[in-house]
Amino acid sequence: MLNNIGPAGLILIAIVVLVLFGRGKVAGLMGEVGKGITSFKKGLKDDTAETDKVEGEAGETARDVTPEADKDKA
Repeated sequence: MLNNIGPAGLILIAIVVLVLFGRGKVAGLMGEVGKGITSFKKGLKDDTAETDKVEGEAGETARDVTPEADKDKA
């Protein structure tokens, strides 16, 4: 169904949306979408930094507790 929509169809859809909702509502909606995308990217970046921090802390406090007899088996 969506495979048959060309540039003219997309322009027609955009015109219908503008007529139905008005320029102000469409602009406000796009602004909210932009804020959501920015917030999502920031959340991913913060989560990655937090994960790296936790992994770094775990690496600093980890110690080898393998018995001496079993160390050569690995």
